[in-house]
Amino acid sequence: MEASHHLILLGAALVLLSIFAGMLSARVGAPLLLVFLGLGMLAGEDGPGGIIYNDFQGAYTVGSIALAVILFEGGMRTHFSAFKSAGPPALSLATVGVVITTGIVAAVAMLFGGITWTQALLTGAIVASTDAAAVFSLMRQNNVEVHSRVKATLEVESGINDPMAIFLTMMLVEMLTARESATNPFLMFAMQMIGGGVLGVAGGFALLWVLKRVKLVGGGLYPILALAGAMLTFGLAQSVHGSGFLAVYLVGIIVGNQHHRTTASIEKFVDAFAWLSQIVLFLMLGLLVTPHSLVGLLPQALVLAIVLMLVARPVATFLSLKPFGFNLREIAFVSWVGLRGAVPIFLALVPVLANAPGGRNYFTIAFVVVIASLLVQGWTIAPAAKLLRLIVPAPPAPPTRVDLELPGAKQGGSTVAGYRLAAESGVVGKLAGSLMLPEGVRLLLIVRDGHALSTEAAGFLVADDYLMIAARQDELPVLDRLLGAKTNRRSDPGMLLGEFSIEGLATLDQLSRLYGVPVPADERETTIASYMMERLSAHPAVGDRLKLDPIELIVQGVEDEIVTRVGIELEPERPPEGMERWVAAAQSVRRVVGGIFRGKRAA
Repeated sequence: MEASHHLILLGAALVLLSIFAGMLSARVGAPLLLVFLGLGMLAGEDGPGGIIYNDFQGAYTVGSIALAVILFEGGMRTHFSAFKSAGPPALSLATVGVVITTGIVAAVAMLFGGITWTQALLTGAIVASTDAAAVFSLMRQNNVEVHSRVKATLEVESGINDPMAIFLTMMLVEMLTARESATNPFLMFAMQMIGGGVLGVAGGFALLWVLKRVKLVGGGLYPILALAGAMLTFGLAQSVHGSGFLAVYLVGIIVGNQHHRTTASIEKFVDAFAWLSQIVLFLMLGLLVTPHSLVGLLPQALVLAIVLMLVARPVATFLSLKPFGFNLREIAFVSWVGLRGAVPIFLALVPVLANAPGGRNYFTIAFVVVIASLLVQGWTIAPAAKLLRLIVPAPPAPPTRVDLELPGAKQGGSTVAGYRLAAESGVVGKLAGSLMLPEGVRLLLIVRDGHALSTEAAGFLVADDYLMIAARQDELPVLDRLLGAKTNRRSDPGMLLGEFSIEGLATLDQLSRLYGVPVPADERETTIASYMMERLSAHPAVGDRLKLDPIELIVQGVEDEIVTRVGIELEPERPPEGMERWVAAAQSVRRVVGGIFRGKRAA
């Protein structure tokens, strides 16, 4: 009994220490996941904590649950629109990219590690997939805002690339342990993808139906219901040999993209639970590692980490994304932010549990690769985005809102929403009685300094006013945009999106007369928007750049996939000193590859 009490005390102390250490590390830009891993190692057998923990089976179970929660939360943050622009390229990265990465890492592992081809392939498969926990948390932690297509590709890829890595790992472990698998490898992969996809979609819509129609006694039960439903789908998919990780990610997307009365409470609860899952997962993985065991394989693991970051991932990213119209800067950023986190370490538990030859070696190598990735790539996300000129202005922050469910109201019916106006809100300074609200929406009262005021008595709205508004639930997203912070236009035409701005409907002839840009005679009447859209991807995004010597055009606004406003940079940034040769070489490769693709299309 006393041991249980000590375990609770120790666990709570480690979680609290992780949170406070994370607060300090965020100030210097250190990846929080690296801090959690480090604390786990310090608390472990070789560290001051001296905790002996070697329960790989328990770690696999806890790791599965934690990753499922993290993917569910990541899915809830992924908008349907992300799949419109990033679905095909992300799927290419998650399948073809994983296979290419596995092959390149395996070739180097076999060359330097003196192992068999099967063992080398298993090493490559374990470290091939990016990690949703690492990508989601580090993008948020660094407050890096890149244009939507690049961001969506990274998030969707990290959410759906686990099935391929798991499939390769399981198949190769079976080969190493000389088991007679009754399942064809290709059938196994199909079961993973199709089973996970079908159950994820079905489970997502079933859970959404329950959340919209079931009346629970306590409002606090809805988040628990949502999380339990997601975990039920995960467990069911895993039980029928589908991909539970893909399934739970899809459940998150479906639940997160449909607004209902419990959306806000579920999002807050799942976000908190995902943070707890990350802390527990990385602390536990850190406890499993004994630093003295890393020494023997450290040189080999570091070589593989370097090859993964500088060769395997860039090659796989280029071959996976180039056919979809990504430019070299976008490809370089997606390649660099392909972070390794808990998933490679988690997959390395599989050969240990299966008693595969050299099982612990895979765990050691995966751990070193993850540490290197978090140290080098995780610490340089923001500088890389700035160097590659992919940073765009952050979208306006959503307003603080509290939804009050009316007694007897039906799902989708009327509700009362309380909005707190931030100083940056677009309605601050306007007369309360003159707000242009959607038809049927009513401003009931304003709460100011603890006093309830009518719209006439309130006069001009000020920061920290609380607006109590009656509206239908499907009208709340419109009110969020109306009452939220204004777009920071001061940053738009500056360094981020050009020095000057021009409408997308302006013609190239007008651009030429304004800025002296040479334009082909047969394209003078072409609009700038049409010109850019023909040469950019099928889904233009804010921040897309197009060189039109001697200036550069930058997309500033997009509506319904039509470029509405364009920034102009008169003196485009040159590559940093010393990088000219690298840029020239990359442009040469691009011309050669582009010629090959053009030749294939012409044929």
